[in-house]
Amino acid sequence: MKLKPRIIAMDLDDTLLKHDLTISDHTVDVLQQCMSRGILVALASGRAPEAMYPYAKRIGIDNRKSYIVANNGSQILISDTRELVYERFLPEDIAIEAFRLTVAAGLSCHIYDDTTIHVSRETEYSERDFRLSGLKPVVPDDFEEVIRRGVYKLVIPGHPEFVTPVEAEFKVLFRDRATVFVSKPFFMEVLPLNAGKGEALQEIAETFLGFSAEDVMAFGDSMNDESMIRYAGLSVAMINSRKEILDLAKFITDRTNDDDGIADFLEKNVL
Repeated sequence: MKLKPRIIAMDLDDTLLKHDLTISDHTVDVLQQCMSRGILVALASGRAPEAMYPYAKRIGIDNRKSYIVANNGSQILISDTRELVYERFLPEDIAIEAFRLTVAAGLSCHIYDDTTIHVSRETEYSERDFRLSGLKPVVPDDFEEVIRRGVYKLVIPGHPEFVTPVEAEFKVLFRDRATVFVSKPFFMEVLPLNAGKGEALQEIAETFLGFSAEDVMAFGDSMNDESMIRYAGLSVAMINSRKEILDLAKFITDRTNDDDGIADFLEKNVL
């Protein structure tokens, strides 16, 4: 029996995107078939909005109303008008405390705005972030002043050997004050408490559209997708996902992100 989602939300990196950061013609065609049947197709990523719009355009939601969940759930935008309809900021005191602890641990910190990655210092990871997001890294004169302007999240990059113990420490220190997870092995993120992709997707489904969790299909692969996978009634892990996500999801794709895993799943189970 076919599944009947009313909205399909997809992570980008290692989920919808191939490793070369492209979306195949076949996947675009399948997603457009879903939209032609009245299914809303949305994007949900840790990227800033400007870094997501090329993909919104590629799948065709830049000229039809849908939603873009950016900065791992701290922002929701309407896809065709780019209107910001939801945002959550990391409290200034928590952001500054986390930044100072990051520096003390010998790591750097990244903050995103529409066109720029503000980096506390240039590292191999600021260059990697540039390649992933297309946003230019800039070292500000006063990083804490950037924080005081208001931030949606902090990204703390580094080799997993160094990031993992800091993540464990931060999860204890900020347990009831912020959300902490590793989105990629080399990217740790600090977000507002209860402001993940799942919370944003719930806002879209239930508040904006009047749907239920059972109407929502979500595709993800990593820990920044955890809240979305927990929320969606039709949760789908990419076969290339982390074990934690594979264990949580109701369904698993037969193919990886590099082999049109989303398109294959939708053709078999939805169309």
